[in-house]
Amino acid sequence: MDLEELAAAIWQRITPSPAPEPGWWVLIAAVAALIAVALPSLWRYTRLGVTIVHELGHAAVGILVGRRFTGFVVSSDMSGHAVTVGPRRGLGRILSAWAGYPAPAVLGALAIQIALHGWSRTALFAAALVLVVSLVFTRSLHTVITVLITAAGLGAAWWWGGPELSALITLAVGVFLLLGAWRHLGAVTTSGTAADDPGQLARLTWLPAWTWNLTFLLVLGACTWWSWTAIGPHLL
Repeated sequence: MDLEELAAAIWQRITPSPAPEPGWWVLIAAVAALIAVALPSLWRYTRLGVTIVHELGHAAVGILVGRRFTGFVVSSDMSGHAVTVGPRRGLGRILSAWAGYPAPAVLGALAIQIALHGWSRTALFAAALVLVVSLVFTRSLHTVITVLITAAGLGAAWWWGGPELSALITLAVGVFLLLGAWRHLGAVTTSGTAADDPGQLARLTWLPAWTWNLTFLLVLGACTWWSWTAIGPHLL
C-alpha cells in the first residue's frame, strides 16, 4: 500500500457512514456492557476504562478553565488521580475537581448516540488518538500499559472493523461507560473518603460532600434518560 492508498484508506475510515439498521447487534452490545460491569471478576479489570475517562475528564475541564494539565496515574488498585496546576481555590479548581465522576456518563451517552447515527468509526479514531496523545502525560508504567492496551484495542476496532462491528463496539463502550459511571458513583456515595472528589469539593466550598454527590446523580440521570430515548426502543 503506497502513501496515497494509505491516506485514502484512513480517510475512508474516519468519515461518517450510514448507520447500520438497529437489530440484534444493539442487544448484544448492551448485554456485553452489562456483563462487563456486573461481574466482579470482569469489573476488576474493565473498570480501568472508566477510571481513565474519569481522570481525563478532570484534565479536559481543567484545561478548558485555564489550568495546566501535568499528568495522570491509573493505579494497580484501579484508582487514579490527575494533576492540574493553577490557583488552589476558585471556580476553575472546583470545576476541574467536579468533572471526574460525570465524565464517563457524558462520554458514554455521546458514544451511544454516535453508534446509532453512523459516526462510530470517526469516534473510535478520535478516542484512540486522544489516548495516544495522553501517553505524554502518564506518570507510571502501569498507566502507560493500561492506556496503550486501551488505545490499541480501539485502534484495531477502527481499522479492521466494518461499519456494523464499529457500531457494535462503540455502542458497547458507551453503555459500559454509562453503567460504569453509576457503579463508580455508588462506590463513592457508600464508602467514599475525604480524599475522594466529593470530599475535596466539600473542602473547596461551603457545600457538604453529599450535595456534590447529588449533582453527579443529576448528570448521570440526565445522561441515562438521553441514552434510553435512543437505545430503549431497540431493546423493547
